[in-house]
Amino acid sequence: MGFIFDQKLSFHKHIDYYTNKAISMVKCMKLLGNSSRGINPLQKRLLYRCCALPIALYGFQLWSYNRAPISYHMKALNKMQRRAAIWILEVFKTSPLEGIEALAGLIPVKSDLQKIAKRSQIRPFKLPKNHILNNLLDDSLHQSNSFNYHNMGSLTNRQKALTKSHLIDSKFKSYGIFPSFSSLDPEFAPGHHIIDNFSNYFSFNLANKKEK
Repeated sequence: MGFIFDQKLSFHKHIDYYTNKAISMVKCMKLLGNSSRGINPLQKRLLYRCCALPIALYGFQLWSYNRAPISYHMKALNKMQRRAAIWILEVFKTSPLEGIEALAGLIPVKSDLQKIAKRSQIRPFKLPKNHILNNLLDDSLHQSNSFNYHNMGSLTNRQKALTKSHLIDSKFKSYGIFPSFSSLDPEFAPGHHIIDNFSNYFSFNLANKKEK
């Protein structure tokens, strides 16, 4: 799948490979124009956000999680975004990163990483119940031959606290926000949705929009 592992699972080689790949893409994008002609800064920013940044953050779930040492990763990613911001604005290479990020309208990499990490934490709960990720996140101890001894239900509280992974973060943070993802839960059954409980409010707003 394109993940690069090392003996210590630091993923330094992984982040180096993909940040260099993103930097190479930004260098190739310079052929699209220069400061006097070609695409404008807004188009450059869109190209970077859509094409280069996803490459650099590929597989971030492997190394970005609670209490993970990511100082090396952030240094490499900030270097990559600095190169992109300089290309977008056509400024001096000695310009400070925070300033050119603000002028180019780029979110700091760390904040962007936190945003997509929170979004990805919801994904396992949308998968089918028999999916392997749901089996790993299952807290219940099933007394059957097919019981998976690697799921969270088989871990003690101390082991859960010591375990570092994106799935552990997904388990605790998602359940803290959303009590249940089950479609059969009474809170999410038909007749209990927000639009059902506040149907008069939605009908009133819809009628006003039609009159306008």
